[in-house]
Amino acid sequence: MIEAVVFDLDGVIIDSEPVWEQVRRQVVAEHGGHWAADAQQRLMGMSTGEWARYLSQDLGVGLPPERVAALVIEHMADRYRQRLPLLPGAVAAVRELAGRWPLGLASSSPPSLIATVLDAAGLRASFAVTLSTEQVARGKPAPDIYLAVTARLGRRPQDCAAVEDSTNGLRSAAAAGLRVIAVPHPKYPPDPAALELAGLVLTGLDQLTPAAVEALAGAG
Repeated sequence: MIEAVVFDLDGVIIDSEPVWEQVRRQVVAEHGGHWAADAQQRLMGMSTGEWARYLSQDLGVGLPPERVAALVIEHMADRYRQRLPLLPGAVAAVRELAGRWPLGLASSSPPSLIATVLDAAGLRASFAVTLSTEQVARGKPAPDIYLAVTARLGRRPQDCAAVEDSTNGLRSAAAAGLRVIAVPHPKYPPDPAALELAGLVLTGLDQLTPAAVEALAGAG
């Protein structure tokens, strides 16, 4: 039986990956760096400290990681205040599943952006636990964030389902032992090997129903 469901935020509830890419590209370009062809795929799932070091050191931004992080997060908050890019069906899916299971949030966004999104979307009350990878030792694809969220939910990882979209997110949830539901983003598809870790693959959040989650449990 599934006893709790844990959502990712970026790419699952909000269509933020294009915004993250635009903002990071801007910061890299404005501060003497170079954007690598595989940068966005590598960045997806990294914690704030990890991606800030990557931009600073690997992509050549001429600023310390702490300043890189502050600039990017400031720009992201500005963009969210202008328009919150909710994915179709996200609010309805979260609220419907919250009526059936306790929900957790395992996000690579910093806590301040998580709060901004949940408040703007009216979803803060739907989640019993919300955590950022800033609050654990390692970002995705390490299992740390999912282990921490399920522990705070008081559930065993194998009794929980995760809703993810990215290569690093799928690997993180699977490594922690959760049952994995993939909702891939068409512009940023996960690696095929990572997608194979999912017990259920959906094309949109309108398909993320209690019946679908319960079927996932039955399939195992």
